[in-house]
Amino acid sequence: MSHSSRALLIGAMAATPLFVVLWAVHAFTRDGFRPTYHPMSLLSLGDSGWVQIADFVLTGMLVIGGGIGLGRTLEAGRLTRWATTLIVLMGVGLVVAGVFVTDAGAGFPAGAPAGAPEMSWHGAVHEVGFILTQVAFIAGGIVLAVRFGRTAQRGWMAGCIAAVVGAVLVAALGAPDTLAIRLVISSSIELGLISALAAGVLLGRVH
Repeated sequence: MSHSSRALLIGAMAATPLFVVLWAVHAFTRDGFRPTYHPMSLLSLGDSGWVQIADFVLTGMLVIGGGIGLGRTLEAGRLTRWATTLIVLMGVGLVVAGVFVTDAGAGFPAGAPAGAPEMSWHGAVHEVGFILTQVAFIAGGIVLAVRFGRTAQRGWMAGCIAAVVGAVLVAALGAPDTLAIRLVISSSIELGLISALAAGVLLGRVH
C-alpha cells in the first residue's frame, strides 16, 4: 500500500469523529439552537456558521479521499469500482451541502420564521447535496454488501446491510420533533461504515 493510499484511509477513519465532535460542540454552544429539534444544517447560518460549513466540507473531502483510497486498495472488480465511486459521490454531496447553505427556519437563527422557510436557489442546491449523500450511501452500501457476499466476507456483508437498514430506520421512524437528532445519528451510522471499512483495509481485515 502506498503512503498516499494509507493517508487517504486514515483520513476516512477520522471523518466520523470529526463530523460528530464538530457538530456536538457547535450544537450545544449556539444560543437558541435545540439539537433534538433544529436540523444540523441551520448551524451553517449566523456569525459562527463557518464551523458547520467546515464540518460538512472537511468531512466530505475525507469521504472522497476514503473512496479513492478504498478504490486503490480493495481487490479490483466491477462491484469495487461501483462501490468506491458511490462513496466518492457521498462525499461530494456533503461538500455541496456545506458550500451551499440552507435557508433560515424553525426559529433559528434569531429572527428566522418559526416554520419552514421559502427555499432559495442555494437552499435547493443544499437539499440536492443532502439527497445525493443519502442515495449514494444506500446504493453504495448495497453494492458493498453484494461484493462482500461474493468474496465470502460474511461479516462485512452483514455490517453493510446493518448500516444501510439502521441508517434508514433511524431517519424514518420517530416523532417529527426528533427528526433533527435522528438525522445526526443516521449520518453517523453512514459515515461510521466508511470509517470502519478504511480501518479494516489498514488492518488487513478487508480485501
